[in-house]
Amino acid sequence: MRVLLKATLDTEKVNELTRSGKLPEVMKEAIDRLQPEAAYFAPLGGRRTCLLVFDMQDSSQMPPTGEPFFLEMNAEVEVTPVMNADDLQKGLSQMA
Repeated sequence: MRVLLKATLDTEKVNELTRSGKLPEVMKEAIDRLQPEAAYFAPLGGRRTCLLVFDMQDSSQMPPTGEPFFLEMNAEVEVTPVMNADDLQKGLSQMA
C-alpha cells in the first residue's frame, strides 16, 4: 500500500545533527531503507519536515519505519495511506 510518511523534526535535535555533520548520513539511511518513490523536504509550520511516499507491504513495517525518525531526530511521525491519480481512478471505477 502506498503511504505518506510525514516526519516533523525536532529543531534542537536536528540542529545537533547538523552541527555534528551527521544529518546527511541519518537522512540517507532513512531514504535508503524506505526507498521512497518521492521524497520532499520543507519548512511546514515553521519546522523542518520530511515527506516520503513509499510502499508499505504490511503494517508490521511500522516500527522499523518510524523508530529511526523518533530515535535519531525526536520527530513527530504520521503515516497515512495515499493514492496517486491512477489509484483514484481505479477506486472510483469500482463504485459504479
